[in-house]
Amino acid sequence: MGLKNVLLAAAAVAPTVYAQGAGYSQCGGQGWSGATTCVSGFTCTYTNEYYSQCLPGSGGGASSSRPTTTAPTTIVTSTKASTTTGSSATTTAAPAAGNPFVGKALYVNPYYASEISASAIPSLTGAMATKAAAVAKVPTFFWLDTADKVPTMGTYLSNIRALNKAGANPPVAGTFVVYDLPDRDCAAAASNGEYSIANNGVANYKAYIDSIVTILKNYSDTSVILIIVDLPNVSMYLDAGHAGWLGWSANIGPAAQLFGQVYKAAGSPSQVRGLATNVANYNAWTSSSCPSYTSGDSNCNEKLYINALAPLLTAQGFPAHFIMDTGRNGVQPTAQQAWGDWCNVIGTGFGVRPTTNTGDALEDAFVWVKPGGEADGTSNTTAARYDFHCGLSDALQPAPEAGTWFQAYFAQLLTNANPSF
Repeated sequence: MGLKNVLLAAAAVAPTVYAQGAGYSQCGGQGWSGATTCVSGFTCTYTNEYYSQCLPGSGGGASSSRPTTTAPTTIVTSTKASTTTGSSATTTAAPAAGNPFVGKALYVNPYYASEISASAIPSLTGAMATKAAAVAKVPTFFWLDTADKVPTMGTYLSNIRALNKAGANPPVAGTFVVYDLPDRDCAAAASNGEYSIANNGVANYKAYIDSIVTILKNYSDTSVILIIVDLPNVSMYLDAGHAGWLGWSANIGPAAQLFGQVYKAAGSPSQVRGLATNVANYNAWTSSSCPSYTSGDSNCNEKLYINALAPLLTAQGFPAHFIMDTGRNGVQPTAQQAWGDWCNVIGTGFGVRPTTNTGDALEDAFVWVKPGGEADGTSNTTAARYDFHCGLSDALQPAPEAGTWFQAYFAQLLTNANPSF
């Protein structure tokens, strides 16, 4: 089913005087309500309709951001599985306790859009540059992977509130990943975070969560979908790895039990909707046969995985609904030599755009959680954060540090996108 662009009319908002923006801070864009001029030595420079940034230039520059009526992408809500994707209007409002993606437009991540505009497009020409600009309009989750990114969530929620007050139809929802656990990823080299349990990590993490909660409470009128925090305007999906981690017969039962235990120990939070799978990974939703690297696991794709996991979760009293990250799974099978090879895998492509057309009642939506083009980890063997997975033969090299822009990887994803842009 082909999808069409949606256009939302934004009402004019009376200007407010703000202090000048700091160097490299946001200074304009759709729904932006903060400073529109920059400190001396920087000029507010338009990058796209969602983001203008204070970049080095003549001092105190006024905003060059341009007004726009372009809307956030709206995910489709048909019950048919989609083979082509893009932006589409939706007319069905989601019930309060139902699928939180239905009847919502997802906010386009200005940070990711700015990365593409500033780092990707200048290195591309012709059709590739045009396609890259289209990628910048696809909603992706904003990762709160350090405490200093938390205030940006407030900025984006302010933008979303302004869009909704201006009459956005369907209303816009924000999507975020809470990702700053102490010793996260088992203290893995490439993705270990800023906190460690041995160094006051638990207290630091509590303060980090408290700051997120404070912001969310200030925007109780705005729908938020994220991976954690129990508030009435929030829908939560907890991370459930993917079929290659927990789909094995020896793992899936104990995993369901553990999810149930954690859920009950937390008081069975009402806003937990379910689980997120395949985050930052490459697995297929469905497949005609099982790739060689999945040998031995009968749940060799994400559809098989969630359908095997769902009844086990239900038996434990855990809500059995799911979302799947399709941001980098457009090429199947992948070039992975082993299913556990996770770092900058070669030959991958952008996958299905965000949609509720999943064809499975258990699967609430396909979403882009991992912003494609941000590196998984560095291939520099002398780097402190080097992980051997990033130096394997199925990892694209040379690669920069995790989370930084990886132009060659973005170009690979764009070239191999399925559906194409």
